[in-house]
Amino acid sequence: MGWKGLAGVGFGLALVACTDGSTVDGGAGADESTGSTSTGSLDSSEGGPGPGTTGMTGTTSTTGSVDGTGTSMGDETSTGEGSESSTGGEPPSTFEECFEGQFVNEATVLPDYDQYEPVIGSHCVGTNHQDIEGIERVVFLGDSITVGSRPTLPGDVYRARLGDMLRDAYGLSYGDAISEALWKAPNPFSGEVAQMTAGDFTSCSRWGARNDDLPVGVGNQLEDCFGPQTLDQRTLVVMTSGGNDVSALAQDAIDGVPLPDLWMAAEDFVMLKREAVEWITAPGRFTSGVFVVFANIYEFTDGTGDVMSCDVSGLAGFDQPVPNPMELTELVVWANEQYMSIAVDTGTDMQFLLETFCGHGFANDDPTSPCYRGPGTPRWFDLTCIHPNPEGHGVIADQFMAIIEE
Repeated sequence: MGWKGLAGVGFGLALVACTDGSTVDGGAGADESTGSTSTGSLDSSEGGPGPGTTGMTGTTSTTGSVDGTGTSMGDETSTGEGSESSTGGEPPSTFEECFEGQFVNEATVLPDYDQYEPVIGSHCVGTNHQDIEGIERVVFLGDSITVGSRPTLPGDVYRARLGDMLRDAYGLSYGDAISEALWKAPNPFSGEVAQMTAGDFTSCSRWGARNDDLPVGVGNQLEDCFGPQTLDQRTLVVMTSGGNDVSALAQDAIDGVPLPDLWMAAEDFVMLKREAVEWITAPGRFTSGVFVVFANIYEFTDGTGDVMSCDVSGLAGFDQPVPNPMELTELVVWANEQYMSIAVDTGTDMQFLLETFCGHGFANDDPTSPCYRGPGTPRWFDLTCIHPNPEGHGVIADQFMAIIEE
């Protein structure tokens, strides 16, 4: 299908608190491309920059909002599946505290987010680097998680749900009912939304998008969404991206691409993500201020690395197991850690999508999986393997809103 695959996530490595990793795209989505082994500054003799999966001893620091109008606030309201330590008493100060005790089986590999000293929200679903207020325009970027896809109905996609919450919170408008309906609905022929802009809301996301679809002069999502006439509006940017990049890495691994080349490709897509966020937050670009909130990368195997765990995994691009899955896991953990470094360095915010979804994938009922949360834990992925179901989309919307509101 021409958009590099109907994917936005999902791959099936073990990442984050799940022995684990993200998804992120530890859960990357299906991607028609086998993924190029792009060149980068990485010295292949080193085997890649390597994941920072030890330590977890970081302390917190306060970072102002992107336009310098505020600092982290923090209350003690808990949202999502954060650590119970956030529901009473002092809010957690580290990522490790947020996810301590969430999984039945002790996790053995965690992204070391705390090495970058992020400010963790009291909700434990992401960071709290910005005091987001006075929003006049909302822009969505990224992949099919943001666009939405069947079988989930348009009104149940996180973008539509979050749009409604932001409309009510900031007094925004879709313009009219027809524009609203078209903006919330995906166009199955283009892989984008049926109408790019509806009142105060714009989406330039598309099915199968990778991080190279973001930058100006490359994929042009930034150029398409931020014309000169829009830069005087106080803008909130919401984004999911990176899942299709990880999916391409997984397919490359299956095809026998050497590990050093996979590391170079990972370094490349992380760099593109950083460049995109730095472009948005460049001083003076948005005269009234801009805020950015993005999700890290999730996956659907609950830290098991079994990409065949979904009944139709072949349709998602995984028709055979990933060789040496722990090597790829380390790579994806590293990429997620770099996403956190981007959030800290740019004063933007990151949602813990990987960590929250771990245990809600296709091993949700397997007591031996690294991310097992206990009996009766719901699955948050749909029959495509790689996309959230309506309940999962609702969680994503709620977590983005918790980050935005705090």
